[in-house]
Amino acid sequence: MKVRKAVFPVAGLGTRFLPATKAMAKEMLPIVDKPLIQYAVEEAYASGITEIIFVTGAGKNAIENHFDHSCELEHMLMARGKDAQLKEIHSLIPESGSIIYTRQNQPLGLGHAIWCARNIVGNEPFAVLLADDLLKAEKPVLKQMVEKFDELRSSIVSVVEVEPQDTSKYGILDADPPVNSVTKIRSLVEKPRPEEAPSNLAIIGRYILTPEIFDILEGKEVGAGGEIQITDAMVRLLKTQDIYGYRYEGARFDCGNKAGFQMANLSFSMDRPDLRERLMPFIQALIKS
Repeated sequence: MKVRKAVFPVAGLGTRFLPATKAMAKEMLPIVDKPLIQYAVEEAYASGITEIIFVTGAGKNAIENHFDHSCELEHMLMARGKDAQLKEIHSLIPESGSIIYTRQNQPLGLGHAIWCARNIVGNEPFAVLLADDLLKAEKPVLKQMVEKFDELRSSIVSVVEVEPQDTSKYGILDADPPVNSVTKIRSLVEKPRPEEAPSNLAIIGRYILTPEIFDILEGKEVGAGGEIQITDAMVRLLKTQDIYGYRYEGARFDCGNKAGFQMANLSFSMDRPDLRERLMPFIQALIKS
């Protein structure tokens, strides 16, 4: 079966960005002039996804509103002849039924958030995108992964090399040497200390999983941090199917931390000729000061 559905876990509180996220979903923080979540949704659609599943929590209404009509705004833009902006606003609105919302009523971890989408996903392979990981690539990273999934017909996750001291922030692979950017996973460890990590190859926020993962997550086994970890479920899945790590082509910005968020804003701003022209002299002067 083709990968048609994508799950977006967006129930987190975004405490690392307080006070900005006190009254605003962290996924709505802007990179230049688009919220983080929009970049991830656009990546999904560009990769052949036809159904978006948001796993939300309290205070996430802004996400629902962003991907819906705003009659007052649209009428104002129309009345003022702002056709380009009106067209851009309309482009955010998907066909009816292609975005579905479900609630994660307790903050029990990524594995639990994915499990909350089980009845919507059904018995087919699906993608998971974490909006905090903003990926810039000529070919969308999820599209790269979908093509690999079509070849391998098995679960696949995006991976990067991280600094050894950062292994405690990620799910870490014990894996075979890579062949054509793909590595077969032997085992996984969630957030190991550097001295206990089997490697420095870390999973980041793009997954393609088969529906068998839901049967494992149903057990609600608690792992690192007292949460239900998708990494632990994948370890059990390895007993019945191969799982692969994919070293994608592209750049990653970890917008879950403040430095990564600012780097993303700068990088995407410099891609815009109108902004680059004004920013470059300022940056050069700032460096010299």
